[in-house]
Amino acid sequence: MGMNWTITEADKLYNIERWGDGYFAVNEHGHLCILSTKDLKGPCIDISDVIEEVEKLEIQFPVVIRFHDILRSQVININKTFNKIIEEAKFAGHYYGVFPIKVNQMREVVEEVLDAGTPYHCGLEVGSKSELLVALAFNLSAQALTIVNGYKDQDFLRLALLGRKMGKNVIVVIEQYSELEELLQLATEMEVEPIIGIRAKLTTEGSGKWSGSSGERAKFGLTIPEIIQATKYLQKNNLSHTLKLFHFHIGSQVTDIRCIKDAVTEGVRIYAKLKQLGLPIDYFDIGGGLGVDYDGSKSLCDSSRNYTLREYAEDVVYILKQVCDLEDVDHPHIVSETGRAVASPHSCVITNVFGKISTVVNNNNNNGDQSFLLKSPGEHILVNDMREIHDELNQNNFQEIYNDAIQKREEMISAFKLGIIDLFDRAKIEILYWKALAKINQFVKKRDDVPDELKELDNKLSERYLCNFSVFQSALDTWAIGQILPIVPIRRLNEKPTVLATLADITCDSDGKIDNFIGHNKHSKTLPLHELKEGEPYYLGLFLTGAYQDIMGDNHNLFGSLNEIHIYSDDDDPSDFYIEEVIKGNTSKDVLAILQYSPSALASSVKKILDKQIQRKKIRPREGVRLIDFYEKCLHEYTYLKK
Repeated sequence: MGMNWTITEADKLYNIERWGDGYFAVNEHGHLCILSTKDLKGPCIDISDVIEEVEKLEIQFPVVIRFHDILRSQVININKTFNKIIEEAKFAGHYYGVFPIKVNQMREVVEEVLDAGTPYHCGLEVGSKSELLVALAFNLSAQALTIVNGYKDQDFLRLALLGRKMGKNVIVVIEQYSELEELLQLATEMEVEPIIGIRAKLTTEGSGKWSGSSGERAKFGLTIPEIIQATKYLQKNNLSHTLKLFHFHIGSQVTDIRCIKDAVTEGVRIYAKLKQLGLPIDYFDIGGGLGVDYDGSKSLCDSSRNYTLREYAEDVVYILKQVCDLEDVDHPHIVSETGRAVASPHSCVITNVFGKISTVVNNNNNNGDQSFLLKSPGEHILVNDMREIHDELNQNNFQEIYNDAIQKREEMISAFKLGIIDLFDRAKIEILYWKALAKINQFVKKRDDVPDELKELDNKLSERYLCNFSVFQSALDTWAIGQILPIVPIRRLNEKPTVLATLADITCDSDGKIDNFIGHNKHSKTLPLHELKEGEPYYLGLFLTGAYQDIMGDNHNLFGSLNEIHIYSDDDDPSDFYIEEVIKGNTSKDVLAILQYSPSALASSVKKILDKQIQRKKIRPREGVRLIDFYEKCLHEYTYLKK
């Protein structure tokens, strides 16, 4: 155990309590744990125990761990919160949640959401033909909704009408006026009455990275003149009674509650005016946008939100009630397309660290070699100058020494390019330079009044921990949009972390890294981690990855999908959990086949090449057999490293 270090300090350092929302805690052993019921007296799953069981099952890392109890808990919590506030407000409508399949299309996830949401008539939202094909196959309750969003062709509309033929509450949301005319023509042809929704293009804009989803330049939705035109078209065709839903969406991960208030206020005014025109709209669909506090800052940061679930629900319900009462129209049923907030917490990626990339000063091969510090005959004057800079450094002159060291290193690089100094002299200067910077950094930490460039020394001297995963497969948003994900060591949280590091993945891509982390009151370019111990595995968890990260990852460098472990809590089990299912990730042959490579053809080609080498007596026949067996074995193995 680290001296003067507690698990409370670890919780604070990694902000676990704040982003964890009650689901995550550190136990007395310094291990990260899952509280599936948010209750310290309930089941407590030690993630380290899960890792040990995964190792016993000989399942390779990295792995995705799904805690299905958290997924169920999120569904229940959102429904209960809305229902409680509806009751408190004496609101006449009901709440109907729909889960957007695009957030996580994994069958196990969708099934779990619908099962947990059955008492609340949870439905689905789709935005493509493929997603609708999935949704139509589920047996939803009679009151549950299937919301069809996105641009639609004839087959998409026919599928939606097929859902009506099946007796399902499939609501086609009109995104552009032409869809309405086409839908009604197809409905007549198929002899079925549609249920129609209209998406409004509000002037209110959202906040955060997806604010462009709303406002007058939004991609989807009808303007007010188009809405009026649509209602007149329905009236003309005696189909006004089919318009049942009013919808808007102001973007995913809305950070500011004021944007939600403004959008609901504008939206309910439009709804009320349409009701006053005699249109029998029953549902008010506020779309998605309920944010996730990824960094625990409870702020307007793109990776956070400045409101709670209860505040979100209260604002929606009470604004609707107030405006509807003022306009003297019926309270609608409330629909929300909440996906990110439902799915994010239930999934994490566990990766093993298998090495590090150090600055020269921290390279263990050099630390013990005193020849880099001792003067030797014939060395260049630049080496002597850098040694003097290093030796003269103290707490009173570190600013001046820093400037001298930078200048002297630049002179060294120029001299090396001109052939004036050799590799050995350059190596000496590099070692002395980095050692000087490390000393300067220690002085900087004791002072507040230092220039910004010196405050950045921590970043400059940080280690890079090599992690057995692909950013592009398992944490795509960290690369694509700079999304913050909580990253925490699974063990040793009762020891003080002494290394500042960034993370590098195993892809052959310089962008395969994570260098933006949760910091103290702000984001940080480094993550405090522990020194790696010889022979002791070091595991990191990337948390809140259940939304989008699971489904949007690509096969960059042909690293495929991860092994999945599905966990349920069990208070009667000694470990408080059991592994319900293991889903194997992609093998090399799987990802090769996706890209039209035939694994058998590849193996056959390699065998022919080896046979020629045998004929030329370059290799022995016995060795040739072993080599082709090894090649075929690699085709059938996991795409990640065996570390």
